[in-house]
Amino acid sequence: MTFRSLGAGGDDRAAILEIVNHAAEAYRGVIPADRWHEPYMPAEELDGELEAGVAFWGAERDGELVAVMGIQQVRDVDLIRHAYVSPEHQRHGIGGALLEELAGSATRRMLVGTWADAHWAIVFYERHGFELLSREAGADLLRRYWSIPERQIETSVVLER
Repeated sequence: MTFRSLGAGGDDRAAILEIVNHAAEAYRGVIPADRWHEPYMPAEELDGELEAGVAFWGAERDGELVAVMGIQQVRDVDLIRHAYVSPEHQRHGIGGALLEELAGSATRRMLVGTWADAHWAIVFYERHGFELLSREAGADLLRRYWSIPERQIETSVVLER
């Protein structure tokens, strides 16, 4: 498996959207219906994330991009953003390996936010050294470091490493 920085255009951009939107199907029916939309990540949202400084990385297996994950420096922390593995490649250690690759270069406190009812995501991050924060502490951090609606804050949690 190899890891590489992903570009903002062309094939990389299309691949990011494909992987995110395909893998995000796992959240359908888990997250509140008022937070679900089709596609889960529209192209304009990806453009906004890139403009906000989210640097996307990918994991390739046999030359095929199979996972994406973003890292964003916001003030004094590094945020893990949009971590997705293609469904057919899940549960093979790819997401964990990509997370460790990004964490290996981080020099600051790392935070990740996820949906409170996405128990599999919380367990994944805990397996990789993240600690689930209280709902109150998480809400404070979501307001401080993310630009998301209040409804998403109400239905999300934060883990730190």
